[in-house]
Amino acid sequence: MHVVFVTAPADHAERLAHGLVEAGLAACVQRSTVVRSTYVWDGVVHEDDEVQLVIKTATATAARDWIVAHHPYEVPQVVAVAVDEAASFTAYVSWVRASCKEPS
Repeated sequence: MHVVFVTAPADHAERLAHGLVEAGLAACVQRSTVVRSTYVWDGVVHEDDEVQLVIKTATATAARDWIVAHHPYEVPQVVAVAVDEAASFTAYVSWVRASCKEPS
């Protein structure tokens, strides 16, 4: 199981969340309220409002590929963290796996 962190503009966050779940690439996607991001792009410091997506998946690579294909940013933030399943609630990990399609 993996937890994947993605930021997106507010007007795209719901579409990304629904798309991942409907495609069987995520068991659950949580959307935060708006966060303020400060970052450098093309040598210039930018400030933008974004939504943080927290994605629970068994297929991090497939989820990443889908996000990159559907995200409005040229280089979206997609950071996957492996979950220590031994320390996790087994029933939850099982639910995540059952909710996600096997990668082809």
